[in-house]
Amino acid sequence: MQVTMTVNGTQVSEDVEPRLLLVHFLRDTLGLTGTHWGCDTSNCGVCVVQLDGLPVKSCTVLAVMADGHDVRTVEGLADGPELDPVQQGFMHEHGLQCGFCTPGMMLTARHLLDTNPHPTTDEVREAISGQICRCTGYENIVRAVQWAAEHPKDVATEGVSP
Repeated sequence: MQVTMTVNGTQVSEDVEPRLLLVHFLRDTLGLTGTHWGCDTSNCGVCVVQLDGLPVKSCTVLAVMADGHDVRTVEGLADGPELDPVQQGFMHEHGLQCGFCTPGMMLTARHLLDTNPHPTTDEVREAISGQICRCTGYENIVRAVQWAAEHPKDVATEGVSP
């Protein structure tokens, strides 16, 4: 089955099996390995990508369901060499931990900040509650999201020092 979608701003068309999960399409077909596949039960949230701007667990979405839609992966957060403030926040506040859950956390955080530029700590915790950090580094992740909220793109790119 032919699918066409925009992934990180680039239109792609591929023949896929109708049962192919979006996470496998992104990783195995397109080579976008920033999207991880974790629990195989949709509980861990490491596979989160944005589908038309909304965070979704890509292990619960078939690639054919994304046909005609916009998909954003962690590779699409940065603007060329310029990191998104969320990425900078994770670096600044040591929210990266082992890095396995980081891409999904970042895409969820980006959506949160796009819809709520000044979230409270509780709102950040609620937003990431569908994702499991096995390093138990939630404190650093929450601080990273709050750092990004305090440093929107125009400020974050002016070279805020760690």
